[in-house]
Amino acid sequence: MFRHFILCTSLFTCCMTAPAQSALPIPNAEVARDVPGAKELPDPNRTYKVVFDVGIAADKIDEVNPMLAVTARYVNTLAKFGVPADHRKIAVVFHQKGTEIIQSNEAYKARNNGHDNPNITIIRELKKAGVDFRVCGQAVLAFKIDPKNIQPEIQLDLWALTTLVDFQLDGYVHIGR
Repeated sequence: MFRHFILCTSLFTCCMTAPAQSALPIPNAEVARDVPGAKELPDPNRTYKVVFDVGIAADKIDEVNPMLAVTARYVNTLAKFGVPADHRKIAVVFHQKGTEIIQSNEAYKARNNGHDNPNITIIRELKKAGVDFRVCGQAVLAFKIDPKNIQPEIQLDLWALTTLVDFQLDGYVHIGR
């Protein structure tokens, strides 16, 4: 009887934890690991306004941009701690060396010796989770990117400097360079 109780308890616990992981907004992204005794945790009653600055490229052409991975981890962590979607105001601004990843797969492959754009999936997942994407128009011009090749999830702005300042004036915390 006791073994039956333990088995049922284990199955119940397993079934209770598995859906929580699949319910994360970005299913294939990480979430911050639990830290026993940690005092500062995401607050479900607070609205988080954060703009991530993507001005760097991944170390390797086939890797997801590290700031996109950080953004996804942050979104998942907020969700894990019960911060509702309408309290997660997250934006990403691409510029400088982070600009090239805004292109469609075909355009990216044409510029990168046939390599697929590894960022498309995470950008789509983040967009579906409510993340706002912007790209610097000055960088688009500098890199000679045809605007029709920008992924549809990404808004073309005049200049990253203006966009980043505007987000900060609207109360967003700036993360990145």
